[in-house]
Amino acid sequence: MGKLLAATLAGCAALMGQHPDQVVVSSAAAVQPSDNWLPTAQRAYSPRPVSAPLCRVEGTIEGNIGFELWLPQDWNRRYLGAGVGGDAGVFNYADMSLRVNEGFAVASTDSGHKAGDARWMADAKARVDYEHRAVHLTTVAARRLTEAFYGAPVSHAYFTGCSGGGRQALKSLQNYPADFDGILAGAPGPYMPLQSVRMMWFALLQKWSPDAALTDADWTLYEARVTQACDAGDGRVDGIVENPAACTFDLATLECPAGLTGGDCIPAPRLAMLRAITSPLLDESGAAMDGGLFPGVRTRPGPPSPLLRAMWADGVFDDPHWDEDTFQRSRDLAAANRAMPELRADRTAINAFVRLGGKAIIYQGWADPSTNAGPTIDWYAGLARANGGLEQLAQTARLFMVPGMYHCAGGPGADQFGGSGHAAFPGDPARDALWALIRWVEQGEAPQTLTATRLENGAPAFTRTLCPFPSALQFEGPDDAQGACRVDPVLSAIMSAS
Repeated sequence: MGKLLAATLAGCAALMGQHPDQVVVSSAAAVQPSDNWLPTAQRAYSPRPVSAPLCRVEGTIEGNIGFELWLPQDWNRRYLGAGVGGDAGVFNYADMSLRVNEGFAVASTDSGHKAGDARWMADAKARVDYEHRAVHLTTVAARRLTEAFYGAPVSHAYFTGCSGGGRQALKSLQNYPADFDGILAGAPGPYMPLQSVRMMWFALLQKWSPDAALTDADWTLYEARVTQACDAGDGRVDGIVENPAACTFDLATLECPAGLTGGDCIPAPRLAMLRAITSPLLDESGAAMDGGLFPGVRTRPGPPSPLLRAMWADGVFDDPHWDEDTFQRSRDLAAANRAMPELRADRTAINAFVRLGGKAIIYQGWADPSTNAGPTIDWYAGLARANGGLEQLAQTARLFMVPGMYHCAGGPGADQFGGSGHAAFPGDPARDALWALIRWVEQGEAPQTLTATRLENGAPAFTRTLCPFPSALQFEGPDDAQGACRVDPVLSAIMSAS
C-alpha cells in the first residue's frame, strides 16, 4: 500500500483542471517535506509545521469560493472539514496542518471572498456563500477530489470549527445533514445577528458616554471579584468558577466610595454601564431581547469592531457612508435577518441528521466574551425539547461547558482538548474532542467526559474534567484531585425553563 500511495502522490498534478459543478483546480502539487513545511503565512489560523508528505490542492468553486485540500500520503480514510471564523477570507491552516499529520484528508474554504476584499458583504452572492453555501460546496468538491485521488471512498467525514467555524458546523448539521458523520462545534453563537446587536449597542453606548466607558482594568477587577466570590462553589478553590449560572454577585460591592475614582473599585457611571451590559439587552420598548451575561463574563472594551460595522454598512444597508450612530436595536436586527436570513444557526429541527446517525459535540466557554454562553445553552435546551428530551438528544448531540475558558481558548481555565485551534492529542478520545467524536461515530461510544489541559510554555500545567451539560464538576474537598460530574439542579432548571 505504501508504494501504491507514493505512486498516487506522484500523480497529484492529475487533479489539475476543470471538474463538475464549476470546480476548478488551479494548483495540485506534491509536498514532500525534508524537515517541516509551512504554507504561506496569513493573518489568522497560523499553521503548525507539517511533516507528512501530501498533495496540496488549491482551487475555486463558482469563481469566488476558494478552497484548499491537503491529501496525505498515509491516509486514514477520513475526511475533515476545517471551519473559519470572524469575517473569514482565509483558510484554517491551523487545524489542517495539525490533522493532516494524523492522516486526515483536510479541506478549508475562505467562505467565498478574500480577507483583503473591500466591502465584500455588499455582494449578495458573497453573503450567502459566507452564510452557508461555501462550506457545503467545498465539502462536495473536496470529497469528490479525495476519492478520485485515492481511488477509494471516504469512510467517514467530520467537521471542526469554533466561533464562526462553530456556526458553520451548526449550519452543516441543520442544512446539509448528509455532509458529515460527525460535527465538532465550538462557541457557535447560534443566533449571531442578535449577539451582534448586543455587541454593537453596548459599544455605541460607551462611545456616546465616554465617562461611563469601561476599561480593561474595570473588567479585570469585576472578573476577579466574581471569581473570589464564587470559586468555592464546586468544593475547591482553584481560581476557576465551575458553574457561573449558580453564582450570585452584588455589583454594588464594586462601587467606589465618595472621592475615589478607580483602583480597587469602579466609579458610579462606569458601574452603571457594567450593570446595563451584564443585564438583559432591552429593545426600544423595554422588553428583554436576550438573557444577559452570566456573572464574571467580561466583554471587549472600546468602540464597535470593524466587522460589526461592515455587517450593517455593507451587508444590510449597502452604504459605505452608513452612520453607526443611527443604529436601532429592533429595526436593525430585523433588517439583518432579512438581508442574511441564513446567518443564524438556531434551528432545532435536525431529524435528518438524527436519522442518518450523525453525532455532534458542542463546546462553549463559560467565560466567552464574544459568543456568550447563554445563547448556546438556550439553543441546546430548545434542541432537547424539539428532539424527544435531553436523554434522547444525548444519543445525537452533547454539550460540554468549559469553566474559565474565553472565546474558543484562553482564560484561566484548562482550554486545550482537541477543539478547533487547540493542541491535538492524536488518537486519544479522553483528551481530544475530535477523537472522542470519531469513537462515538465509528464505535458507538458516546463521550461521558472530556479532559481539558492547561498548557504553559508548551507543557501541561494542570487538567480539568469537562462534564456533559447539565452536569457540573463537584469536588469532595481539598484532597479530591479529580472531582466527579454530577447533574446540577441549577443547570437542569435552565434546561427546563429555556
